[in-house]
Amino acid sequence: MARSEDPSVAVPLVEREALAGELIGAAVDLPASPHLRSAVRGTIVDETLSTFRVRTATDDRVVVVPKRRLTGTIALPRGELPLRGELLRVRPEDRTKRLLSGGPRRFT
Repeated sequence: MARSEDPSVAVPLVEREALAGELIGAAVDLPASPHLRSAVRGTIVDETLSTFRVRTATDDRVVVVPKRRLTGTIALPRGELPLRGELLRVRPEDRTKRLLSGGPRRFT
C-alpha cells in the first residue's frame, strides 16, 4: 500500500494548512523514544529534507533530530499540534505545494 493511501497518515485540513507554513522558530517538545535517545525541548532553527536542527531550551545547544519516526508536539500560531516527522519528510521549500495541493507525495 502506498504511503498516500495509508489511512493512518490522514491529516486534517487545519493541521495540513498549519504545517504547510514556516516551521523555523516554532517551539517543539519531542519525547524520548527508541529513535531519539533523550527528550528534546526547544526551538527549530533549521530544517532539511530529513532533519530538524533544534536549539534546546535548557543549555542553548543545537541538536540535529531526524524526522524519520519523529513524534511530539509543535507550537504554531494556530495552536499546538501533533508533530509527525514522517509527514514532513519533504524539502522545506516543497512542503506547502505538497501538503495543500497534493503533489507527488500527497497526504490525505
